[in-house]
Amino acid sequence: MALDALDTGFALRVGGRTILSHRADAPCFFVGRGEPHVHGALGHFDVTQDMIERRALAYAEIQGDVVRFAESHGAPWLLEAAVSDDDNNAAIALKALDPALNRLWLRVPAEAGEHVWGGGEQFSYFDLRGRHFPLWSSEPGNGRDPSSSLFRQVEAHRKGGGGSYAHTNYPQPTYVSSRRYALHVDSFAYAAFDFRNADFHEVEVWEIPARIELWARPRFTDLVSALSARFGRQPPLPEWLLKGAVIGLKDGDESFARLKAFEEAGVAVSGLWCEDWVGLRITSFGNRLFWDWQWNADRYPDLPARIAELRERGIRFLGYVNPYLAVDGPLYAEAAAQGLLVMRPDRDEPYVIDFGEFDCAHVDFTNPAAADWFADTIIGEKMIDFGLSGWMADFGEYLPVDVRLANGESGMTAHNRWPALWGEVNAKGIAGRGQTGEMMVFMRSGAAGVQGHCPMLWAGDQAVDFSRHDGIGTVICAALSAGMLGNAHHHSDCGGYTSLFDTVRDAELAMRWAEMSAFTSMIRTHEGNRPRQNVQYDDSPELLAHFAKMTRIYAHLAPYVRRLSREASETGLPVQRPLFLHFEDDPETYAIQTAYLLGPDLLVAPVVAAGKSEWTTYLPAGAEWVHVWSGKTYAGGGDATVAAPFGEPPVFYRAESPDAALFAGIPSA
Repeated sequence: MALDALDTGFALRVGGRTILSHRADAPCFFVGRGEPHVHGALGHFDVTQDMIERRALAYAEIQGDVVRFAESHGAPWLLEAAVSDDDNNAAIALKALDPALNRLWLRVPAEAGEHVWGGGEQFSYFDLRGRHFPLWSSEPGNGRDPSSSLFRQVEAHRKGGGGSYAHTNYPQPTYVSSRRYALHVDSFAYAAFDFRNADFHEVEVWEIPARIELWARPRFTDLVSALSARFGRQPPLPEWLLKGAVIGLKDGDESFARLKAFEEAGVAVSGLWCEDWVGLRITSFGNRLFWDWQWNADRYPDLPARIAELRERGIRFLGYVNPYLAVDGPLYAEAAAQGLLVMRPDRDEPYVIDFGEFDCAHVDFTNPAAADWFADTIIGEKMIDFGLSGWMADFGEYLPVDVRLANGESGMTAHNRWPALWGEVNAKGIAGRGQTGEMMVFMRSGAAGVQGHCPMLWAGDQAVDFSRHDGIGTVICAALSAGMLGNAHHHSDCGGYTSLFDTVRDAELAMRWAEMSAFTSMIRTHEGNRPRQNVQYDDSPELLAHFAKMTRIYAHLAPYVRRLSREASETGLPVQRPLFLHFEDDPETYAIQTAYLLGPDLLVAPVVAAGKSEWTTYLPAGAEWVHVWSGKTYAGGGDATVAAPFGEPPVFYRAESPDAALFAGIPSA
C-alpha cells in the first residue's frame, strides 16, 4: 500500500513518487456547498456560483486503505476516501458523508519549475502552469484576447462571444505533470484547474466526484499510453485518406467542376467534402446549413451518381451532421412524434433553442431509443448507405442545463458529457454498418471517453488570421494538448474558418496554413463562413500550385503517417507530438507550442506569423537535425534560423532516422 501515515496526516505515493500529502496545517481536501448559475446563448456560457461554504478537512484518520476526513478531531465525518493502488496506478473513491455537500477541492503538491499539460484541448497555452482553467464545454469565442480589437467588436455585437484563453470545445479534467504523473477527475460536472500557486495545484469540482485517478510512469510516452488505454484508442486512418487532401467546397453542383480543376492543377485528392449536401440557410453570420440530415436534391441533383463517379476516380465523398434538428425540417417532426428529443423542464414539449436565426431541438442521447434512431436512421441509412465515406460531426457543446433528460440526469453533468455521447452515437452508427476504421469522422467537441469513439479531432473555428489567441498558431497548441490525453489524430480547417468584420483570409495565410496541414494526420480545406469574401485555394494559378505541392508532400509522407496511425491504435501515441515526448531530458522543450514532432523523427515548425521570410525554432538536444530543403545539418540543443519562403516550411528530420531517405525525398516542386 502506498498510503503512508504521518504524524498529522498521510502521503500517497504512486510509482515511487509522492502525489498527494495531507497535514493538519496543509489539508489536501476541502468540501462545501454552492449554488450554480448558468446562462447560455449561442454556445457561449456565463457560469458562476453563489458560494455557501468551503470547509477545510484538517483532520484525517486512516483505517486500512480508507481515510476519513473531518474539520477537526471529534467533529462529524464529512468525506471518505478509499484508496486502491498497484505499483504505478492509484484510484481514490470518494463518498460524501454529509449528503448536502456538492463541492470538492483537492490540493496537489507542486514543485518549482514544474510544467503541466492537458485540460482537454487547449488553444492558447500548452503549458498550463501559472493559469486558471475552467472546464466547461462551450464555443471558444472569437477574439479570445480581451486586449484585441476583434474581442471588442464581438463583445459589442454579442456579449460573451469574445471568449477567453481558457474557453474550449473540449474540456477534460485530466492533466499530466512534468513530475511524470497524471491525474484525472472522474466527473463531468463543472470543474476548474488552478495552477497559479507556487506550492500546490488546486482542482475544483462542482460535485463530490466518484473517483480521482492517478498514474505514474518513468517516461512521458508511457503516461500517454496509459491515458489512452483508460479513455480509448482510435483505429488506424483509412487507407483512402492518405492519398491526398480532402477538398472542402460548398458550391452546390458546381463543386464537382471546381474539384476537377483542383485535380488538373496537380492536387493530390482523397476526398470531396460538401457540408452543404443537406442544403443552405443564409444568415447574417454567413452561409449556414439546413440542419436536417439527408440529401438535398435541389442543391445537389444526381448526387448518388456523382458519388459513384467520384469513387471510380478513387475519390470519396464526405458530408456534415450535428446532433440537432431544425424545427422546420421533416426529421424534427419524426423525432418529436417518437419522443426522442430533450424536453423542457416545466412542460411537455421539446426544448428548442436559437442557433443563430433558426431554432433547433436536441436529440436526447440519454434515451437508448433516441441514440439508436440517430445511429441507424441518420448515420447508417441517410449517410453511410447513401454513399458518404465520412463527415464533420459538428457541435455537441450547446446543451442547456435546465433540461429534462430521459435518464433523469442533471443538465449540470450532462452538458460536459454530451460530446462523448455524440461521439458514441456516430461510432455506433458506423459499427452498425461494419465500417469502423473506414469512415473518416471528425469532431470539434470532446469529453473524457470521446477518444474511444472519435477517429479524428479538428480544431474548430479558428479566425482567418495570424492572431495569437484565435488564428493559425492555436491549432498546434490544440493538437499537442489533446494528444497528451490520447487523441492521436488531429487537424484543422486549412485556411481557417471564421471571418468577422474586417478579418478575411488572404493568400499568405492560406499558403502558410497549407504548409502546416501537410504535416498532420489530415489535410482538409474549408471555404469558411463567408466564402465569397475570403481567398480560396482555387482563386489563382499560383495559389493552387502552392497548394498542390503541399498535397503531394502529404501523399509522399503516407508510408510514415500510416505507420504512425497503426502505432497510435496500439499505443495511443499521437501523430503530432510535443518535442519533450521524445526529448524529455531537454527541459527547453517542455513549454514549446509553436513546433511539434510528426512521429519521433520529423520536426515541424510552421510559420505562424505574417510577413516572415525566415523562421527560428529550437532543435532538441540529443540529435542532429537535417533541414529538409537545404540539406544542412544542425546540432540539437539550440535555435536554428532558416529561410522560409512560401512552399518551404521549416521542417527538420533526425539525421539517424530510419526514414531519412523518405524525408530527404520530400517533393521540392
